[in-house]
Amino acid sequence: MLSKKQNLLETISGGKPDRFVNQYEFMDIIMECPMGTMAGPGQTIVNEWGITFSWPEGQIGGFPVHDEEHIVLKDITKWKEQVKIPPIVTDDAAWAAAVEHSNNIDRNEVYATVFVAPGLFEMTHHLMSMENALMAYYEEPELMHELIAALTERELAYAAEVIKRVKPTALFHHDDWGGQTSTFISPEMFEEFFVPAYKKIYGFYKDNGVELVVHHGDSYAATFVPYMIEMGIDIWQGVMTTNNTPELIKKYGGQISFMGDIDSGVVDFPNWTREIIDREVERACTNCGKHYFIPNLTQGLNFSSFPGVYEETSEAIDEMSKKMF
Repeated sequence: MLSKKQNLLETISGGKPDRFVNQYEFMDIIMECPMGTMAGPGQTIVNEWGITFSWPEGQIGGFPVHDEEHIVLKDITKWKEQVKIPPIVTDDAAWAAAVEHSNNIDRNEVYATVFVAPGLFEMTHHLMSMENALMAYYEEPELMHELIAALTERELAYAAEVIKRVKPTALFHHDDWGGQTSTFISPEMFEEFFVPAYKKIYGFYKDNGVELVVHHGDSYAATFVPYMIEMGIDIWQGVMTTNNTPELIKKYGGQISFMGDIDSGVVDFPNWTREIIDREVERACTNCGKHYFIPNLTQGLNFSSFPGVYEETSEAIDEMSKKMF
């Protein structure tokens, strides 16, 4: 039986996996890195950037508050005055838990993985609001290039600290680029604003010991796949069924792999059942096949919004491995 890491490598290289890679099993994610303050259920917090996040009780996630009182970047022409880029945490004590976690990972079995969120696109609309950010790409492109360059340099500084402290072998990076049926910006605009920045970031990680880049985006982004490959992404996690995953595998398999195709919105809800999970897992595994595909909830971490869904999905994937391998 192959190790989790070996089975992953056989899957994404078109080799001889002996089972489906089961969701996030190949990544041991080091969540203790001091990345910044994040809101939890029922909380409203202000993070290091001055962004106010609210996660209302009973909802499955939080989002920035963008009324006139709370929005950070009110005028893109004044971004240098209004955006206060926080320093990278370099205190040994703040990194101690992450270092301990990293030191206890069996790197022959799994990837020592660092988690980064939000991504560059998300940061622009967290600071400005979605509407203002999307308008600024059209109305003030030079200033948006400046802002993204500054955000990129901050990410690179964080990456350098992460690499020095925990020596990761994989990166799990978030940035949602679309809704369920379309991207937020055109492929041409995405290429202009984000491809060069992500090539720098992902290239830096890979130049410094990171073997695997996994990018989360639980949205439609099929038109961005050629750019993902150019950026250096090895696995797109969160690929929704609206992207036509089997067609993407057929077209791009061998250059990038796809992790998802079990839409969280379909299986992860209050009245979920094992019958629904079994149906969706069987559909995904049967349609997508054994190579360049990892069956997975589209959720952006190794849990579900409603208790039991993630674990039952993992069991259903194991059952499909017994049937198909």
